Amino acid sequence: MKGSWGEKAIATSFGLILLLLGGMSSISSKNTTELVDSTARVQQTYEILVNLTDFLAAMSVAESGRRGYIFTGKDAELERHRQAIRSLQSELNQLQRQLQSEPLQAQQLERLESLTQERLALFQESIDLYQQERSATPAQNALTDRSVQVRGRIQVVLAEIQNEEKQQLNASLAETQVTIEQRFVLEQVGTALIFIFFGVAVFSLYQERLRRQRLQTLEQTLAQERELSELKLRLFSMVSHEFRTPLSVILASSQLLGEILESQIEPSYLKNLDRIQSSAKLMNQLLTDILTLTRAEAGKLEFKPEWLDIEAFCLNLLEDIQSANPAQHALKFISQDRCGRVYLDEKLLYWVLSNLLLNAIKYSPPHSPVQLTLICDRTGTRFEVRDWGMGIWGADQAQMFDPFYRGKNVEGVAGSGLGLAVVKKCLDLFGGTISWTSDVGQGTTFVVQIPRLDPS
Repeated sequence: MKGSWGEKAIATSFGLILLLLGGMSSISSKNTTELVDSTARVQQTYEILVNLTDFLAAMSVAESGRRGYIFTGKDAELERHRQAIRSLQSELNQLQRQLQSEPLQAQQLERLESLTQERLALFQESIDLYQQERSATPAQNALTDRSVQVRGRIQVVLAEIQNEEKQQLNASLAETQVTIEQRFVLEQVGTALIFIFFGVAVFSLYQERLRRQRLQTLEQTLAQERELSELKLRLFSMVSHEFRTPLSVILASSQLLGEILESQIEPSYLKNLDRIQSSAKLMNQLLTDILTLTRAEAGKLEFKPEWLDIEAFCLNLLEDIQSANPAQHALKFISQDRCGRVYLDEKLLYWVLSNLLLNAIKYSPPHSPVQLTLICDRTGTRFEVRDWGMGIWGADQAQMFDPFYRGKNVEGVAGSGLGLAVVKKCLDLFGGTISWTSDVGQGTTFVVQIPRLDPS
C-alpha cells in the first residue's frame, strides 16, 4: 500500500506540474499579446502627438508665408504659404484616420477642422485683398486680428486633444506596468508551486527506494538533485527569455521615441522616457544576475581563461560604464605596474569589476570620484575599487554576499542585492578572494585578488 501511495503521489505531482506549466504558458502568451497591443497603442498615441505638433508647425509656416507675401510681394513666399497649407491638410487627414475610432477625440477634430477652414479662409481673403489693393493696410490688420483670434481657439482645441492623448498614454503605460507585474508574480508563484510538487515527487520516490536499498536511494537522490538543478536552470532561462522579449520592445520603443521627439519637444518632457529606459535596463540587469547565480549553482557557469591585455580591458570597462552614466561620476584608473597580458577569463572578470564599479557609483553621491586600481605581481593580479560613498554598516558586512540581501542604509537606492553574490560566485571559479574596508559615510574599498593561472 505504501508503494502504491508513493506512485500515486509522484504521478499526481507531475500531473500538477504539467498543468501549472501549461497554465503559465497560456497566460504568458496572453500577457505577451496584451503587451504587444499596449505597445501599439503607445506608439499610436505618440504618432498622434507628433502629428498635432506638425499640424501646428504647418499652420505657423502658412501664416509666415502669408505675411511674407503681403510684406514683400514675392511669389516664393506665396508658394511657401500654399505648400504649408497642403502639409496642414495632410496632417488633418492623418489625424482623422487615427482618431476616427475615438468619439470624443473625433468631435474635437471636427472643431479643429472647422476652425482650420475658417482661418484658411481668412488667409485667402487677406491674399485676395492684397492682390486687389496693396495699400489696404487697415483691412489687412483687421483680417490679421481675426486670424489671431481663430488661432487662439485652434490652440485651445489642440491642447484638449493633446491632454486627452497624454491621459491615454499614461493609462496605457500603467496598464503595461500592471501586466508585467502580474506576469512576474504569476511566474514566481507558479515556479514555487512547481518546486513544491517536484519536491513531493522526489520525496515520495526517495521513500520508495529507501526501503529497498540505501545506496541505491542515495544515488537516486543525487540524480534527482542534478535534475532539479537542470530544471531550475531551464526554468530561469525560460523566465529570462520571456521577460527579455517585452523588455527589448519597451527599451527599443522608448529609445526610438526619444530620438524622434528629442528635437520636437522640451527636454523636460523626455524624462519619462528616460525613466522607462532606466527601469527596463534595471530589470534586464536583474534577470542577468539571477541567471548567472542559477548557472553557478548548477555548475553550468563556464570558465574559459585566455591571454588578456589587462590595462586595455580596464580602460574599455570604465569607458562602457562611463557611457552608461554620463557626467555623473568621475571614473579614475590607476595602474601601479606594467602588467601587460595576463591569463584570465574576460567575461567573468567583466562581471566582477562591473558589479563592483556599478555598486560604487550607485551608493555614492553624484559627481563623487570612483577609482579602479590595478596591481600585478608574481602571485597574481589585484584590483582595488574605491569610492567615497555611504559605506557599509558593520552589522551588514557578514551577509552582504548573500543573494538579495541589502544593507539597512541603502533603502532609498534602487537595487536587487545580487551584485556582490554574482561577484563571489565568479571569484570562486577564479580561485580568487575579495576583501574590503568600509567606513559609514566615508566610503568603501573592495580588494579583489586573483592568483596567477597556469595556461598549461
